[in-house]
Amino acid sequence: MNNTNRREFLKLTGLAGLGIAGTGLLGSCATASHQASLDQIQQQAKKSHNQRFNMSGYRAPKIDKVRIGFVGLGMRGPGAVNRMSKIENVEIKALCDLIPERAEKMKKKLQEASSIHNPTLYSGKEDSWKEMFNRDDLDLIYITTPWQLHAPQALYAMEHGKHVACEVRVATTLEECWQLVETSERTKKHCMMLENCCYDFFEMLTLNMARQGFFGDIIHGEGAYIHQLVDLNFSKEGYQDMWRLKHNMTRNGNLYPTHGLGPICQIMNINRGDVMDYLVSVQSNDFHMYEEAKKLAAKDSFYNEFTKDTYRGNMNTTTIRTKKGKTLMIQHDVTSPRPYSRIHLVSGTKGMARKYPEAKIATGHQGWLKPEEFKALEAQYTPDIVKKIGEMAKKIGGHGGMDFMMDWRLIDSLRNRLPLDQDVYDAASWTSVGLLSEWSVANRSNSIDVPDFTAGSWTKNKPVDISLKEGGSTTVRS
Repeated sequence: MNNTNRREFLKLTGLAGLGIAGTGLLGSCATASHQASLDQIQQQAKKSHNQRFNMSGYRAPKIDKVRIGFVGLGMRGPGAVNRMSKIENVEIKALCDLIPERAEKMKKKLQEASSIHNPTLYSGKEDSWKEMFNRDDLDLIYITTPWQLHAPQALYAMEHGKHVACEVRVATTLEECWQLVETSERTKKHCMMLENCCYDFFEMLTLNMARQGFFGDIIHGEGAYIHQLVDLNFSKEGYQDMWRLKHNMTRNGNLYPTHGLGPICQIMNINRGDVMDYLVSVQSNDFHMYEEAKKLAAKDSFYNEFTKDTYRGNMNTTTIRTKKGKTLMIQHDVTSPRPYSRIHLVSGTKGMARKYPEAKIATGHQGWLKPEEFKALEAQYTPDIVKKIGEMAKKIGGHGGMDFMMDWRLIDSLRNRLPLDQDVYDAASWTSVGLLSEWSVANRSNSIDVPDFTAGSWTKNKPVDISLKEGGSTTVRS
């Protein structure tokens, strides 16, 4: 590969800043940097802190009209702006993206749909978002940028008096996880990771069933992110600067654990009655990404830079044990030719549920319930939030409605001075599983402790009430 093509590649993927400039993308410099990162994971996993203020169950001051600034208008941002624009008592005051055309396009769409929103635009510079965050008339910053920007932007927002709603994953290092926890406690600003799968319909149903004791004591849970993304990851027109491919080239572990993990953690009351204790993680070799690079290189020399030892493996399996002796299994595979699955399996002393390949529930030793029995349970245990907003969520959309349900619940909680379903301890601990898995994979699947970001308060923290006994007053524009 000539030097011009190499410079183009390093600039496009952002790998030049990672020290990956030796012979091959994982040369000696990168290897040393990677080992230093693994050492830091181990050090940060042993860290503890004195809790300044307990954000679990925290009721922030009521906000009648929630004024929002959005940063990142690529893959996820436009959908979030559209959904929020449908909620009453929301004002979209600012939009930010590195590329001016994206911000301008989003503002035009907003104004074509309604005269309510007239956002100020921020774009054109790497740090345009800081100018937006410095405003004193924003209550909430909604972050949908590439992963490496999530923690820096969330920290800056909280330091400048804003609540934060951040796309998954919320951080790329354990140190950032700790910084988010400590900053949220000090500023008393929410830092919610936008784990939308917690608001999918079957996940909400099984959460309500678990809260009412249907499954008995929860013994085990399983979740996953099995989603074939090879074409999108290798596309130059996909993720901005091919940032997601960069992570798949430099991180060997469960890169994206929270879609499967979050709903199971809520059902198990993790951080609110129990806490993750330690994990082990095992990874297969890569069987697809290098082959894809070779195929693409036959037509485009850009892809000749990719070497056989560049990629993370296909399948990662991470198992976790909690302090109370329960177990979780979380998988990640974005390259194998498998149907999409998040598994979502809940196993208790009285029954179990599983979502994929089709939603089923079993009780006792009688096997899977018949369809009519399942429908009867669904009618009995459908939570109030789904009864209230579920059909509207399906119409407005966002992964079948779960995105809108998440956004509506966030706004309703801020407007009614309610605790958030997902707090900063959830954001940090769920994200940390992926980071800790990297250390375990690199160390022959040895176990590593999961930090207790709650500083022991998990023993007294209470699960968030999802019954809508409080709140529920937020309306949706027709």
